[in-house]
Amino acid sequence: MRGAACATLLTALLAALLASCASLAAPAPVPAGLPRALRPIPADRAAAEARWRAHPDELDAWVWYGRRIAYEGDFAGAVALYTQALERFPDEPELLRHRGHRYLSLRRPREAHDDLARAARLLEGRPDAVELDGAPNELDVPRGTLLTNVWYHLGLACHLLERDEEAARAFAQCLALAPNDDFRVAAAYWRTLALVHLGRADDARALAGHFAAQALDLMESFDYAALLALLAGTDRRAAAELAADPQPLSRATLTYGVAMAQRLAGDDAAARALLEPLVAAPTAAFGCLAAEAELERMARAR
Repeated sequence: MRGAACATLLTALLAALLASCASLAAPAPVPAGLPRALRPIPADRAAAEARWRAHPDELDAWVWYGRRIAYEGDFAGAVALYTQALERFPDEPELLRHRGHRYLSLRRPREAHDDLARAARLLEGRPDAVELDGAPNELDVPRGTLLTNVWYHLGLACHLLERDEEAARAFAQCLALAPNDDFRVAAAYWRTLALVHLGRADDARALAGHFAAQALDLMESFDYAALLALLAGTDRRAAAELAADPQPLSRATLTYGVAMAQRLAGDDAAARALLEPLVAAPTAAFGCLAAEAELERMARAR
């Protein structure tokens, strides 16, 4: 009961904070005693810019202005802002985490890897912190933390760079640190794919099956849970049905995951038939980025 009560209190606190800042036309002073992870966030790009201009010495102002820029699709603008911020806040892992994420969006995984690996080193021994969401889930409860996001995005950079051993280790670290099933499922899914690339098919199926057999408390990682069941062989839906989600992000995630299940089954032709249409209309979705890398990997293996 104490855990449920704590979760209810946290949800109420977050809702109150977000509601209080949504209507503000100008940035409000941040209460000194409030942890950074729970401080009010700007509601849109204009509010974020106003707060950044009013509080240039506040790290959160730089972080959220960059996030709001990126949410509008200006990934290069976000990278430029975070680069400028790092001149003011050298070796700040939160800035490296977000710049690394947007290097991924720009299809620059080497720079992303460098930033995220550096952030991971800087965070060694530090306590973790919740990261608020600019695009929250339906329950408006944040699921990620600074540490899990650093290791998760570092694993993705390694995945795109075909550094499979390093990707498997990064996702194992993310899995070990994950505070909830949403992040555990996401990390397990990408670690499963790293094991597939390493030729460890039995280990991949075992990891996927471990999560597919559990009753999971999910708020957002439903696609990854479905794909783990598919990779484990416990989801018998047709591949076309699973990959037909009308929502673009889910469609990219599921299409790539189904293609990887087909690769695991030894049917590269079917995998290629899914991946090629996905990359024909490129987006910044991780499923699309991974599909591009997968086709390059498959072309070299011919």
